[in-house]
Amino acid sequence: MHASSALRVIHEPDAGVDLAAAELAAAAFLQALGISTESESLQGTPRRMAKAYAELFTPRPFDLTTFPNEEGYDELVLARAIPVRSVCEHHLLPFVGVAHVGYLPGERILGLSKLARVVEHFACRPQVQERLTKQVADWLNTQLSPKGVGVVIEAEHCCMTLRGVQAVGSSTVTSTMLGSLRSDPRSRQEFFALTGVNA
Repeated sequence: MHASSALRVIHEPDAGVDLAAAELAAAAFLQALGISTESESLQGTPRRMAKAYAELFTPRPFDLTTFPNEEGYDELVLARAIPVRSVCEHHLLPFVGVAHVGYLPGERILGLSKLARVVEHFACRPQVQERLTKQVADWLNTQLSPKGVGVVIEAEHCCMTLRGVQAVGSSTVTSTMLGSLRSDPRSRQEFFALTGVNA
């Protein structure tokens, strides 16, 4: 990627989204579960459901702005506690938590807000946490060519806390380490120490 260029990550908000059909499907879904939408408070629920899920599944476009690493900075860059919200692809129930995303710079460094944007980009679709963690790490590794990338996600899954086992308060932790953050024990330990996650 050249010094003056930025990768435009675009997701068309209306691509493949049919809100009218989603509203009809939501109404049929509620009716099939024995929930009437006749009352004043529930009449607009199918429309609100359709809009809410469309919003959950539509990431905002952004520029992946990188800059030359002119000072030769070679220490860990880490953004901690980036909010994560996604939807479990098995039950379409939310999972929410935080992501810790870091990298060891190579020739280029990244605008810090873009670490959060990349997390949001991959979280805005039906997901499993393991895949989300790896997608963020792999994408940064490909686009930035750093010496190492580390991603840890800690999240609470409503499919575990609100139904089934009802394990209220449980959280799931996933991690992906690439490059020297995987191969060098000291770099790996520094990453986990700074995230506050016990490796």
